[in-house]
Amino acid sequence: MNKFVLIVEFDVKPESLVKFNQAIAINAKASVAEEAGCRQFDVLHNQDNPNHIVLYEVYDSPAAFQDHMGRKHTQTFLAQAKEMITKQTAYKLKRTVAPPVKP
Repeated sequence: MNKFVLIVEFDVKPESLVKFNQAIAINAKASVAEEAGCRQFDVLHNQDNPNHIVLYEVYDSPAAFQDHMGRKHTQTFLAQAKEMITKQTAYKLKRTVAPPVKP
């Protein structure tokens, strides 16, 4: 089982939402496609507050996450996002139960 999960919450400035969504889509797709240790990278939108974005990321290990943080696509996203958000909160979690996903 992939043991390392990162959940990140962003409050995005309303005027930056379209640009933020474009930037995070590029980062998410590159993370899964280019990083052997990145198993899942979901971008979730709060149904009651469209400016609240949550990322759910699953990695093989903390080392795989550190690899992710050093990647160009991640660094590009973080630099872009800095101007577009009002708040960011991150949670590093250990995965203990994860039943198989249904097809």
